[in-house]
Amino acid sequence: MRDPYQVLGVNRGASQDEIKSAYRRLAKSYHPDLHPGDAGVEQKFKDVGAAYALLSDPTKRSRFDRGEIDADGNEVRRTYHRGRAGGRQAGGEGPWGGAGGGARRGQWRTSFDFDADDLFEQMFREGRQRRQGNTPERGADVHYAMRIDLTEAAQGAKKRITLIEGDVLDLNVPAGTEDGQVLRLKGKGQAGQHGGEAGDALVEIKIKPHAYFERRGRDIHLDLPVTLPEAVLGASILVPTLAGKVSLKIPKGSNTGTVLRLKGKGMPESKDQPAGDQYVRLQVMLPERPDKDLTAFVDKWSARHIYDVRGKIGLED
Repeated sequence: MRDPYQVLGVNRGASQDEIKSAYRRLAKSYHPDLHPGDAGVEQKFKDVGAAYALLSDPTKRSRFDRGEIDADGNEVRRTYHRGRAGGRQAGGEGPWGGAGGGARRGQWRTSFDFDADDLFEQMFREGRQRRQGNTPERGADVHYAMRIDLTEAAQGAKKRITLIEGDVLDLNVPAGTEDGQVLRLKGKGQAGQHGGEAGDALVEIKIKPHAYFERRGRDIHLDLPVTLPEAVLGASILVPTLAGKVSLKIPKGSNTGTVLRLKGKGMPESKDQPAGDQYVRLQVMLPERPDKDLTAFVDKWSARHIYDVRGKIGLED
């Protein structure tokens, strides 16, 4: 993989928030579900995930910045050789330089820059790194976000998710899931190093706004339109809930703003919380078009039945 900073499009001094923001933006743009069958985009999606896994881990990022590991998280081996004049050379081909950038075979070094203390310190540090490098290291966790409907959160659902490596898994969303709740897929994060266990995939649940239900904690609120006859005379009507339709009795003389409770019809109970309730707020609706009979009746009725409705707010009739 190329430089993870370049993959995410951030500079080397970027903060963790900047790195996370870049990852989320690119992961969303390159998500395989949006580009089915496009192997190039799928590879970019994987590269973005791998880059984020490295840079989101402070230890790995620090080691990468120091040149101790490469972009794939592998240990970088450095060898130091003494040239014919005793000079220190960095290289990987042989004691006389070559591919490592030291003096070519047969060349003499013109300066003597060998420092025994420095060389021993480097040898000690690399020996320690090799020992550490053989220690099993757990893979990084990978973060995802998933948007679901309110009814799916209430009743539970099976959702499909595409991981960074391209694997497709079915995620069981339990009934009563909260907005912002994180579901863990154990062992589905980045692979471990040197036999270490894999990290986990952490899926944060985001609940989409509903067309007519409003969630407040464990309770559900609904504004319910009712007709004038239903409000005046009372009625039994069907009301939607997260679990389906139920019958609700409208008392005689109900007003707009009257709130009725459906016990236990909110979010379902979970391991540590009881079921919520559904609160139904009535909205009395007049006919869309003026009705002559209704107008004549109200005109005659109001002349004989005068009552104050604004006195409580200092506006007496």
